[in-house]
Amino acid sequence: MPEPPGNRTAVDRMNAGTHPSAQDHARAYLRGKRVMVTGVCGTVGKQLARQLLENFEIASLTGIDNNESELAFLEERYSSRHNAHFLLADIRDLGAITRETRNIEVLFHAAAYKHVALCERSPFEAIQTNVIGVHNIARAAVENGVGRLVFTSSDKAVNPTNVMGTSKLMGERLVTAAALDPNLKGSTFLSTRFGNVLGSRGSVIPIFRDQIRNGGPVTLTDPEMTRFIMSLHDAVRLVIESMVLGQPGDVLITKMPAIRIADFATVMVREFAPQCGRRSQDIEIKVVGPKPGEKHYEELMNDEETRRALELERYFVVRPAFALPQPTEPYREQRMAAVEQPYNSTNVATLSQAELTDFLRRHSLLGGAPD
Repeated sequence: MPEPPGNRTAVDRMNAGTHPSAQDHARAYLRGKRVMVTGVCGTVGKQLARQLLENFEIASLTGIDNNESELAFLEERYSSRHNAHFLLADIRDLGAITRETRNIEVLFHAAAYKHVALCERSPFEAIQTNVIGVHNIARAAVENGVGRLVFTSSDKAVNPTNVMGTSKLMGERLVTAAALDPNLKGSTFLSTRFGNVLGSRGSVIPIFRDQIRNGGPVTLTDPEMTRFIMSLHDAVRLVIESMVLGQPGDVLITKMPAIRIADFATVMVREFAPQCGRRSQDIEIKVVGPKPGEKHYEELMNDEETRRALELERYFVVRPAFALPQPTEPYREQRMAAVEQPYNSTNVATLSQAELTDFLRRHSLLGGAPD
């Protein structure tokens, strides 16, 4: 069987490091810029702040969140950095967001409700944050002339079957609509879409660890379920790259390795149980059935999107449906190809248990320190 695009070769490329031209371009663009990260207390937002402060010569970082305690911890952590500021604000409050984005040049929007089941039970709250909140961010960015806006989306925005995914799709469309506004000149608003970030608060790793630590069982919804995975460090680096690669209204889709969730549970039990003083053979893996709104596989690009997509070495780029044809200058340094099939976790070969074990070890996801 031939190797489909974006599959194990994507793992090799991620292991080899970030594409030099994209990283160099991002570093040059961000030099001296005033940057904002929303949802800075979340897993992705916190890592974004860390990488921006430690690896890029930005003029300032403004992190906003509605989590008072975590903001206080971040202020303490970066107290020696006089260019780092952390503010208590809610993206649902248009006035506050408009006020705080004045003089901001680059905005990474990572604030969101992300748990599928909780969003199913509280759909109005999910819409307030994931749709109206994005609308507020886009409006504020337009009004204040923000040069680059990157919205962090999700695989669940593709053919959504739940409230969370539907709200993320609406977020993408709002950002694209703002990007194509004829009154918006000289700015680039775009979205980046990826799957499960292992080690994040919303990932299954903390759940499996607790279950193994407590002696089991480790619970699976369906042993044949497949998922895309990536490390937190790589996810954030690729979000930063997308800032300089994308054109207005684009959705950049990160190529990721895929796994069977049953293999993931098996590897976690085998590798983590001894660290807890338990025998792996004593930990039961139990199938409990799917959760409301949960998909059997993950999709990062659907069939309709393939008709307006490009494939790059490490990304797919979905162009806006209602935009005029755009030149490809931002992608000229990379190999481009037409996309012929949807990109989902059923049409790529999944990692073997050995490859998955190697991935988890390299990214310190089996009980070690975070990457």
